[in-house]
Amino acid sequence: MRINVVCVGKIKEKFYTQAVEEYSKRLSRYCKLDIVELPDEKTPDNASDIVNEQIKNKEGERILSAIKDDAYVCALAIEGKMLDSVELSEKIERLGIEGTSNITFVIGGSLGLADAVLKRADYKLSFSRMTFPHQLMRVILLEQIYRAYRIMKNEPYHK
Repeated sequence: MRINVVCVGKIKEKFYTQAVEEYSKRLSRYCKLDIVELPDEKTPDNASDIVNEQIKNKEGERILSAIKDDAYVCALAIEGKMLDSVELSEKIERLGIEGTSNITFVIGGSLGLADAVLKRADYKLSFSRMTFPHQLMRVILLEQIYRAYRIMKNEPYHK
C-alpha cells in the first residue's frame, strides 16, 4: 500500500525532523510512504476573515494539486471522526482489502483546511478537539500509522 502525507508548512525544529525520519524508516517495512511538503502562506497578524479564507483557499489549491485522482483522501480535521488506534488500524486494513492501494492523509496549515479540500476528502479524521502545531501533528500521524500496521500484523505495540 502507498501512504501519502500531504502537509502544509516546513518542519523547522530538528527534533521533529528526527522523529519524522524515524517513523518513516519504521514504516518502510509495511508500506511505501511519501511525504509531500507544501509551502504555507504568510498570515498577517489580525488578518480579516476574508484574508484568512483567501489564504486557506490558496493552500487548498496546492493541496488538491498534490492529491492523485485515485487516492482515498483522509483529511485531518477537528470536526472529523475520532478513532482509537485499533479502529484506525482496522480502517486502513479494510481499505486495503477493498482494493484501495493509495491513501493520502492531509494536514492543513495554521488556519486549517479549505472547504474544497474537505469536500474532496473521503474521510475526515480527528485526533482531538484540541489544536496541534502542524509539525507535531505530522509526527503524531506517522506514529499512529506505524502503530496501525503493528496492530494489523499482530506485532507488539505499547498500549
